[in-house]
Formats: sequence, C-alpha cells, structure tokens
Amino acid sequence: MKVKDIVAAIEEFAPASYQSDFDNTGLQYGSPEQEVHGVLAGFDCTPELVQEAVEKGCDMIVTHHPLIYHPIKKLDPADPAAAAVIAAVKSGVAVYSAHTSADKVQDGVSWTMAQKLGLKNVRTLAPEDPGVGFGVVGDLPEALPAKEAVALVKKAFGLPVVRTSALVKEPVSRIAMCGGSGTSLIPAALAAGAQMYICGDISYHYFFVPEGFMVVDAGHFETEVEIVKVLLSVIRKKFPTFVALASENVGKANPVNYL
Repeated sequence: MKVKDIVAAIEEFAPASYQSDFDNTGLQYGSPEQEVHGVLAGFDCTPELVQEAVEKGCDMIVTHHPLIYHPIKKLDPADPAAAAVIAAVKSGVAVYSAHTSADKVQDGVSWTMAQKLGLKNVRTLAPEDPGVGFGVVGDLPEALPAKEAVALVKKAFGLPVVRTSALVKEPVSRIAMCGGSGTSLIPAALAAGAQMYICGDISYHYFFVPEGFMVVDAGHFETEVEIVKVLLSVIRKKFPTFVALASENVGKANPVNYL
C-alpha cells in the first residue's frame, strides 16, 4: 500500500478540490509513493499523535485539522505546531488532512451532527454545488421546548455545558448547524427557517439574535470530532484487511477544558 492509495480513498469521499481558499486540505508531509503499512486516524496532528503512530507501527496519519494551517515561519520545538511538523519529519510518518473538504460533503462533519440529533429532511445549508457546501439544516421528529432541545444537544455531543443566546419561546422544530467555527452561516440559518443554530466558536456579539431564533455554541472540538470515525470507516471500507486504527486519545484530545 502507498500513501497515494490512502489519499485516493479519502478523496473519493471528500475531494480536495472542495476545500475553501483559506484551507490546506491534502498531503501535509510525505511522498505519494511512500509505502504505508498502517494508518492512524486522529483529530489534530500533535507530537503525541505522531508518537502514538510510531508506537503502533503506523507510518501514516490521517487527521481532520491540517498539520500545517497557519504559516510556520520557523521550526521552533517550543511551538506546538512546529513541534508536530518536526515529529512527523523525524519519524518519517506521512500526514494527510481532510479539513474543509470533509466539512462540505454529505456524510461529512455537519451531516454527522444532524444524524446524532436524529434530524429528518436534512439538506445543505449553504450549497456551493448540489449536495456540497457548509452546514446543514433539518427537522426534529417532534418539536421540542427550547430547554429540551438544548438538553438534546448536550446529550448528543457529550457536553457538560453549552453557551446559548436567550431561549426561544416557541417550540424548536427546525435546527441548522455547522461543525467548528460557523458564525458566518447565521444569516443562512435564519433564512432556512431554523429556530436554533448550532456551531462552535461563537463570539459575544453573535449572541444578539432576532426574536424567535437562538444560537448554541456546542464547541469546535465537540461538533467536529466524529469525523475521525467517518474518515477511518472510509479507509476500512476501501481496504478491509489493511491496518487502520483510531487514536486511543481522540476523546481526550480537546485542548479546551471545562472546570
């Protein structure tokens, strides 16, 4: 097996051409011709994830967030992003990241969120091509009071707490969502008739919303982490006898702590 074979399987599911202009989806380190004997899937490529790959005999890592996202001007081991690059280079572990490409496709990040909430009539919130684009919107099987809808979100994403705007007075029947940072889609959620919009990284001013509409900050990590299982299943389905593992620490990899 070669790196290019794993890449082809992932890009059949989430073509790199779908990525946004600001993104760095694709092969982050390594050669397409490099031989691969095992793949480890994780959320962020950290020095710890590279070490885990080495310990498990995996010479390729697949993540959601890119190993190199913001420009790295110098390889300072004290910088976490640079330290991860150094670790990958030293160990010879190839790294591929499917970021906004996996955000935009059906069965990707936002569609997986909708599945966890049991939504029906799901469609892309901000389509760029048929079935491709950021976010989704769908309907609950039954309308719920806002407090119960928030409780459903907390249970679905394993959250001890969420940040919300004022609870809407009417029952919530339609929910829009986008995994990770998604405040730019608030207007699209309103236009789609959603009473609730879920994403991560909502800053203060975005909590001022029109009456009859509410936003829920369910966390960047929590709304996206399920994509690790999705990417792993893509590889396993294509290569059922190949060694493809999920990091043992995926659930503990959130850099945000709740105290």
